[in-house]
Amino acid sequence: MNLDILKSVASAIVAPQKGVLAADESSPTIKKRFDTIDVESTEANRRRYREILFTADGIERYVGGVILFDETLRQSTRDGTPFPRLLAERGIIPGIKVDQGAKALALRPGEKITEGLDGLRDRLAEYRQLGAQFAKWRAVIEIDARDLPSGFGIRANAHALARYAALCQEADLVPIVEPEVLMDGAHDIARCEVVTGQVLQAVFAALDDHGVAFEGMLLKPNMVIAGKKCPQQAGVQEVAEATLRCLRRYVPAAVPGIVFLSGGQSAEDATAHLNAMNAMGPQPWQVSFSYGRALQAPVLAAWRGQEANVATAQGALLMRSRLNGLARAGKYESAMEAEAQPTR
Repeated sequence: MNLDILKSVASAIVAPQKGVLAADESSPTIKKRFDTIDVESTEANRRRYREILFTADGIERYVGGVILFDETLRQSTRDGTPFPRLLAERGIIPGIKVDQGAKALALRPGEKITEGLDGLRDRLAEYRQLGAQFAKWRAVIEIDARDLPSGFGIRANAHALARYAALCQEADLVPIVEPEVLMDGAHDIARCEVVTGQVLQAVFAALDDHGVAFEGMLLKPNMVIAGKKCPQQAGVQEVAEATLRCLRRYVPAAVPGIVFLSGGQSAEDATAHLNAMNAMGPQPWQVSFSYGRALQAPVLAAWRGQEANVATAQGALLMRSRLNGLARAGKYESAMEAEAQPTR
């Protein structure tokens, strides 16, 4: 493990104004996204869509890293430039999703465990040769008002995350550790804060047990937010305060950055919450983003599979990237207010 390399890559991904574009949708997931715009999910269409994302002018000012899917890591632009090289030449660090999805946890109804540890060491070595400099593994934590998650479910997922992270650092790849407490369900924000704290405590204990260097990793957590079905939804400031309060209790200051997932939030809500957290002042770690839908939804809506719409789609990506770059400094609201002022 070369800690200097790990620290350098992790810091570059969360440099000021910058965050992560999550473009690592699996084939079934990207099909669902394409279905919403009536585009067939062929290899050619997936390749073209990712090329539109990665060649958008100006995004390198706000995107420090891109998470790729296995298929995408091996694809190239129309002129034959491999996507990892294209990104690296633009100053954007290429990464790779390495887990193989969440499956039912045996004898634990309602809980899941993420698979993909078998053969991971060899896959990481191959991904490194293909140009990846970081990786991502997502653990899915189901939550309800009382019974879920169980202590065992939390520990099982924490252990898998730690094994993955250790293997990444052994291969000189920065691990993005993603324990996602889902926002589905009717739980309130207080319940989410309790469970998120339990998960983070278990994850960092497991990481420490496995010898993972906190300085050479990034954390991708959920925000502390009420479930979608909860009748009482918290405001932006309440979400920001609860999230930072929880993170300060359980996330070591040695971690270079926190790159939040959007977790089903709208693009606007995800940016507003990120902005509110950064407006509260400096934290021990960089407070950034690793958004998929919150960056891509406007792009898909604009593109709709039509070449005539490419410039508009790329403009939508640049705009959402820029707004999240502003949110990294707590300047999103002031920028939106300025843009809303009538011109004279």
